Amino acid sequence: MSRKEQFTAETQRERRWHRGLNAVQLSAPPLCSVRLCCELLFVTRIFTCLLWLFLCLTSANAQSSTTRLEGVVKDQTGLPIAQAEVTLKSDSSVAVEARTDSEGRFRIDGAITPFAVLSVSAQGFANFESRLSAIQANAPEMEIVLSPAPLSEEVTVTATRTETRLGDTPASIVSLSSTELSTTAAATLDDALRQIPGFSLFRRSGSRTANPTTQGVSLRGTGASGASRAVVLADGIPLNDPFGGWVYWSRVPRSSINNIEVLRGGASHLYGSAALGGVVNIFTRKAREPVLLLETSYGNQQTADASLFAAAHKGRWGASISAETFRTDGYITVDESERGRVDTPVNSRNAVASLTIERTLSSKASVFMSANAFGEARSNGTPLQTNRTHIRQFVAGLDWQTTRAGNFTARAYGGTQVFDQTFSAVNSDRSVETLTRVQRVPAQSIGLSVQWSRPVLKKQTLIAGLEAREVRGASDELAYVAGRPNAFVGAGGRERSLGLFFEDIIRLAPSLFVTAGARIDRWRNYDAFSTTRPLSNAPPTSLAFPDRSETAFSPHVSVLYKPAENLSLYANVTRAFRQPTLNELYRSFRVGDVLTLANENLRAERLTGGEAGASFSAFKQKLSTRAAFFWTEMTRPVANVTLTITPSLITRQRQNLGRTRSRGLELEWDARLTNRWTVTGGYLFADASVLSFPVNTALEGRLIPQVARH
Repeated sequence: MSRKEQFTAETQRERRWHRGLNAVQLSAPPLCSVRLCCELLFVTRIFTCLLWLFLCLTSANAQSSTTRLEGVVKDQTGLPIAQAEVTLKSDSSVAVEARTDSEGRFRIDGAITPFAVLSVSAQGFANFESRLSAIQANAPEMEIVLSPAPLSEEVTVTATRTETRLGDTPASIVSLSSTELSTTAAATLDDALRQIPGFSLFRRSGSRTANPTTQGVSLRGTGASGASRAVVLADGIPLNDPFGGWVYWSRVPRSSINNIEVLRGGASHLYGSAALGGVVNIFTRKAREPVLLLETSYGNQQTADASLFAAAHKGRWGASISAETFRTDGYITVDESERGRVDTPVNSRNAVASLTIERTLSSKASVFMSANAFGEARSNGTPLQTNRTHIRQFVAGLDWQTTRAGNFTARAYGGTQVFDQTFSAVNSDRSVETLTRVQRVPAQSIGLSVQWSRPVLKKQTLIAGLEAREVRGASDELAYVAGRPNAFVGAGGRERSLGLFFEDIIRLAPSLFVTAGARIDRWRNYDAFSTTRPLSNAPPTSLAFPDRSETAFSPHVSVLYKPAENLSLYANVTRAFRQPTLNELYRSFRVGDVLTLANENLRAERLTGGEAGASFSAFKQKLSTRAAFFWTEMTRPVANVTLTITPSLITRQRQNLGRTRSRGLELEWDARLTNRWTVTGGYLFADASVLSFPVNTALEGRLIPQVARH
């Protein structure tokens, strides 16, 4: 290589080296520049952290600055809602609870953030839930308006003995709130219940005018008798007469009633005897806040009534008193074309008073005691036909909720009563009345019920319990012949019963619920007797009836399927029973020229039934409808059978006879037209007929008396 070529090659290498060095100098700054950049980045990060911490502290201080939240809860008409539950949740583990007072106001003290969630719930209203930031929590007083709950969202206790939404209940149940009861024109509770399709009384005469021994309830066409074929409860305590099974509807002051639930269909798997056709469950108000309610009225026929409820609360103690009085001069119930000189207005008067004392033991436990006194007097359409009743009852109860063991409810009750009544015979033109019998029925009863319930893994709820009762009653009578005392007649006995029940509510899938339950009842009648002691020299006669016992098994299975949130389909099958009362077993009675003999060999009435139905809501739950097909068949119904007929006397006897059936369709709807207008309605078609009646086959295929077809 020449020197020129060598110089040229070296020059090119130097140029390439310098270009590489310049590139390195452009991509990597000097060491002092690197140190300066690192220091600036570190300072920036520290400043950002301090600024973030300052903002967090400032925000937390601002968010926690509110220490009190006050507000009022109203309905859509502007009226306050008392006893509404107000809950404030700041996170999943912190909750503050309060209740509204009689004016609908509430107050929550503590650290409150705008991101907390406020929820409000009240019976009969749809639940309200929102963040505080969305409802102007900084206002001096927050106002929350609750809308009426859709039919499917209302909560029922009666159907399963635990709180369940109506939309999740596989049964036919109607709930009447105190507002609905107060808007009816009915003067008595049983007349108010007539707005429920399928509800009727024996002879369809209300308690305002009818003899109390005819106040037996019939639901869905099971057929009424003096002994009710539905059980009536007041806060879980039976109101059915312990001796005869009839009902005194005025024993619960109307102003003290919070709501009433009516379950149609056999329910002996939970409530035992008398729940043959269903359950009427009355819930009274609790003494949680000071309140005073008074309602009074006056009308024609000198009809006046007044109803009072007052409650006070201090610390852990609460007390309430309720009272009611009613009287009417009444009217003559015999048609004008058939009246005679002996016919007088059917009038009545009654009074009731109840005192309840409550004690809160903790947030999960409370006890109470109550005493109740009731008196009633009636004239039953003629000068000699009258009756009086005096009842005294005491009740004690315990409610205890635990996280692990479950919820416990216990009730103990006892009472005494005396029922006085006179009977007479009236001649054909109703011009002369003759006394036939004077009766006094003393009765005593004591009872105990214990219930346990517990949810399991959020997919199952177990319910179990027992009920025990003992009744002693007798009918002491003075018989008259031709208007003169003739003999002392007495009949009665004792009854002891025990029932054990169990129910399992299983959620097999998010949209499928299965409920299975059963109850076994065992009762025994003993110390039963019948005596006749003539006032003449004739020797007395006495008969001691043998002890008797019987057992009833009542299973129940139901299924509810929800293919959509606004649609529920359900079906159930059940067995139910009604045991004969002491009155039916041992007491004979005479009304006019008809003598009805007792029958100590009566057995329990049995019912097998089922239903299938659907409930549907639309227009954002402003319209709720329900339809159900039902079928019930009753065997061994107790009926009066005619034995002999003479010009002066017709003799009958109570007997277990044949088979009856009631089947039909039930429709109900509830439409919220506007914030102020609601339209509700119902319809029931009942095809209730006699299937078998061996004593008189001519009655087979006929309709059951005293049951409305529509």
